Amino acid sequence: METPAPSSPSDPRSTFLDEKSFKSRTILIFGTITDVTASATVHSLLALDAESDEPIDMLVSSPGGHVESGDAIHDVVRFIEAPVHMIGTGWVGSAASHLYLSVPRERRACLPVTRFLIHQPSGGSGGRATDIAIQAREIVKARERIAKTIARETGQTLARVLEDIDRDYWMSVDEGITYGLVSRVIERRQALRS
Repeated sequence: METPAPSSPSDPRSTFLDEKSFKSRTILIFGTITDVTASATVHSLLALDAESDEPIDMLVSSPGGHVESGDAIHDVVRFIEAPVHMIGTGWVGSAASHLYLSVPRERRACLPVTRFLIHQPSGGSGGRATDIAIQAREIVKARERIAKTIARETGQTLARVLEDIDRDYWMSVDEGITYGLVSRVIERRQALRS
């Protein structure tokens, strides 16, 4: 599933929806996380932060995607002054769970039927044996880095996280709360501010 191209300025419906989202300080991350997704998201985060230090709501429903694109969003969420509230919906998996963990636990909420997935990064290595070896070392480094982030942000031990992400580790809302990925379930937007 590809992330749709940014809306065209000539499409009045898309422009209207983009303006409404911006005015409501809401960013949507739906679909695969790519460099295009990261660029648009970072652009929105920086613009909203420059406008005000009022909270930003980020709705996430994504299977994940490119690790470094998720890293870019993760780092910029932590970089800006405006607090960001993460709201999981649908599913929050892989690189999406990494960017979801960019905010303190008390600002991580989800809607009632959200599912969570954590796992180690995967790669499609090809080429010369030496290049494959380099790529394998980089995947191991990314795995360690991601595991440390999950452990730090959930309160789980690094040893447990490394074991859990060895394979796909799916969690329901209740399991995500117990694990420390999410603080609470909400059904209405007003609950974010209470």
